[in-house]
Amino acid sequence: MGSSGTAVETVGSDARDDRLRRFAAIWSRAVHPALTAPAMARAEFERYLVPLARTLSDALSARPFDPRPAASVGEALVRAHCTDPDALPLILGVIDAYLVLYCPPDRPMPAEESRARCSRLQHAVAAGFARALHERTLVEQEAVCGAALAAQAETEQALHRSEARFRAVFEGTAVGVGIADIEGRIMDVNKATLRMFGNLQSTPTGRNVGELVHPDDAPDFWALYHQLVRGERDHYRVEKPYYRSDGSVLWTDLSVALLRDTSGRPQYQLALMEDITERRQLHERLRYEATHDALTGLPNRTLFFERLDHALEPRADGSRRVSLCYLDIDGFKAVNDSLGHTVGDQLLVAVAERLRACVTGSGELVARLGGDEFVALITGPAAPGDATALARRMLAALAEPVHLDGRHLSVRASIGVVDGAAGKRGAAEVLRSADITMYRAKAAGGNRYELADADSDARAIARHSLTNCLPAALDNGEFFIEYQPLVRLSDGTVRGAEALVRWLHPAHGVLGPDQFIPLAESTGLIVPLGRWVLEEAARQARSWKSAGQYEGPLRVNVNLSPSQLRYPGLVADTVAVLDDAGLDPTALCLEVTENALIGADEDELRPLRELADLGVDIALDDFGTGYSNLSYLRRLPVSTLKLDRSFTRGMQRAPADPVDVKIVEGIVSLAHTLDLSVTVEGVETGTQADHLRLLGCDTAQGWYYARPGPPERLHTLSLADASSS
Repeated sequence: MGSSGTAVETVGSDARDDRLRRFAAIWSRAVHPALTAPAMARAEFERYLVPLARTLSDALSARPFDPRPAASVGEALVRAHCTDPDALPLILGVIDAYLVLYCPPDRPMPAEESRARCSRLQHAVAAGFARALHERTLVEQEAVCGAALAAQAETEQALHRSEARFRAVFEGTAVGVGIADIEGRIMDVNKATLRMFGNLQSTPTGRNVGELVHPDDAPDFWALYHQLVRGERDHYRVEKPYYRSDGSVLWTDLSVALLRDTSGRPQYQLALMEDITERRQLHERLRYEATHDALTGLPNRTLFFERLDHALEPRADGSRRVSLCYLDIDGFKAVNDSLGHTVGDQLLVAVAERLRACVTGSGELVARLGGDEFVALITGPAAPGDATALARRMLAALAEPVHLDGRHLSVRASIGVVDGAAGKRGAAEVLRSADITMYRAKAAGGNRYELADADSDARAIARHSLTNCLPAALDNGEFFIEYQPLVRLSDGTVRGAEALVRWLHPAHGVLGPDQFIPLAESTGLIVPLGRWVLEEAARQARSWKSAGQYEGPLRVNVNLSPSQLRYPGLVADTVAVLDDAGLDPTALCLEVTENALIGADEDELRPLRELADLGVDIALDDFGTGYSNLSYLRRLPVSTLKLDRSFTRGMQRAPADPVDVKIVEGIVSLAHTLDLSVTVEGVETGTQADHLRLLGCDTAQGWYYARPGPPERLHTLSLADASSS
C-alpha cells in the first residue's frame, strides 16, 4: 500500500511538472520577442520561466490565498530583461489566458474564485514588474546623472574628452534625457525621449519648456520649475504628464537638475524622465476598483467618505454647504427572499441608473454604501432647498415600476435629508443624522423623505444608548416592580394588583415601561425580562398570601408582550414559575393587548388556551383601541376585558358624557353576556368610580385609588381625585 501511494504521488508530480513546462513554453513564445539585449536564447528563457510558473501555480492553489508571492515573478522577469514597453501586456495576457487552464488549483474550487485569484495574481505580477523596472530605472538615472556631472566637470578641464563620453551615455541610455538652457529653450534630447513621445522624425529642439503644459500638472509643478531656474533649488522630482504627438498622454517620472557654470551661476537644466504610463494606468485601474461598487459601478463607501471629508473641511468664508440624501429601499429584503438575489441585484442596478440620472451638477455625487443603501451628496454654495429638491427627484425617478424578466417591480424608498454649513460636523455625525432621519421616514410609512432634526437625533441616540444598557441592566438588578391595586367596585376592596416594571437607570433615574419595553422588544431581551417580572410578581403574590393580610384571594396581573406570546417556551416557563413560587394558577392573570391578538390564528392562540385551561386568567388589555370586532371575543381564551381609559374620561365629572355612558354600558352588557368580567383603567375621580359601579363594571384601577408603589402599600388607598380637568 505504501509503495502504491508513492507511485501515485510521483505520477501526479510528473504530470504537474509537465503542465508547468507546457505553460512556460507558451509563455516563452509570447514574451521572448520582447526581450531587450542582452537576451537569453529561447530555450534558456523557457527554462528560466518554469520556476516562475511554479510560483504562480502554488499561489493560485494556496489556502489561505495570498497573491504577494506573484510580485517576485514580475521582479524576476525584469531581471531577465523583459523591459520592452510591450512586454508587460504580453506577460499578463498569457497568465490571464493559460494559467488556470494549464496549472489549475490542486483542490477543487468554483470557477469564479479561480478566475478572481488569477486576476489578483496578475495585479501582483504587474506591481512587482513595475517596482523592479522603477528600481532599475533609478539605477540608470543615477548612472546618467553621475556621468553627466562627471562629464560637466571634465568639460571644464578638457572639453574634447568629456563630449564623447557624455554623448555615449546620452544616446545609449533607455532613460529619456533632455537639456535646456536657463531660459527654458530645449537644446537637445536623446532618442529614448523621442520614442517616449512617439515621434522619431522630428525633434523638439528650439521649443520652450513652458509650452509643455498639461491640465493634470501638479499644482506646485511650475512653482518648482521657476525656483530651479532662479537658482533657489538645485533639483526637483515630480510625476508629470505630457501630450504625445498622437494626442495620447505620456506620464513620466521626471527629475530635473540645475547645472551651474564655474562661477556658480545657473546655466543649464538637465531633465531625466522615465515612462510610467503603464504603471499609472494600472494604479488608476486598481484605484477605480477600490473606490467603485462592482455591481452598480457607482462610487462606493470609500470614495463617498473621501468626498464627504473633503466637503466638510471648514472654509474661511463659511460659504460652502453640504447636503446629503440617505436612501434605503423599502421592503428590499422581501424581493431577495421571494424572487432571489439575482433579481435583487438586477433591481439594485436599475435603481442605481435612475439615481445616477438625478445628479447632474458638478458638485453632486451619488454612491452605493452597501446592500440597498444609497447616498447622494451635494457640495458647494448650494441653497438649502437643493437637498429636498434632489430627494423629490430621486423619489420621482423611482416611481415608475422597474421591468425585469417580464416582472413589473414597484420601488419605494425612504430618504433622510441633512443640510448645513461645512465645518460644523464630522462625516460620521452627518451620516448618523441622515441614517436616523431615514428611519424616521421609514417609520412614517416610507416612500417619502424627512428632514434631519436635532431633537429627533438626540432622542434616537438616547434610545440607542438605553438599548445598549439593557442587557447589563438585567444582570445588575436595575429593574424593580411597582404594584397598582385592582379594586372591586361593588365594595371598594383590593382584589389584586397589576405588576408594573420600572428601570432604575444609573444616569437617567427611574424610567417607565414606555421608555424601554419597545427597546426590549426590538432586541429580544423582552423574553428574559418578562420571565424575571413574572418570577418577581409570583413570589410577591405568594408573600401576600402567606402574610394573610387580605381577606379572600389576591390576584396579580402581569403584562405579556407580542414577542412573549410567540416565544415557544411561554407555557412551560409560566408553569415552572408558578411551581417554584408555590402559587396557584388562579392567582395569576396575564394581560395581552387587543392589538396583539387581532387576526391571531389558532396556533398563535394555543399557548393562551393551554394557560387558561390550567386556571390562569387571561385579560384583554386596552380593549377598544384596536379594531374591536366584538364577535371575535367568543373565540378568544380571555376571562377579563380591560377597558381603555379613553372610553371613561367623559365620566370624571358630573354630568357624565352620555355617549361614553352608552358605549361603556354596551360593552359591559356584552362582556357579562359572554361571561367576562370588566376592569376599567385610568380611574381618576370618585365621580368616575361611581358611574362605573352603576354601569356594572367589576374592578377598576387608577390614581383615584392609588398610584403604582411598593408591595407593602398595596392596601393603602388614597380615594382622592387625581384628575387635572
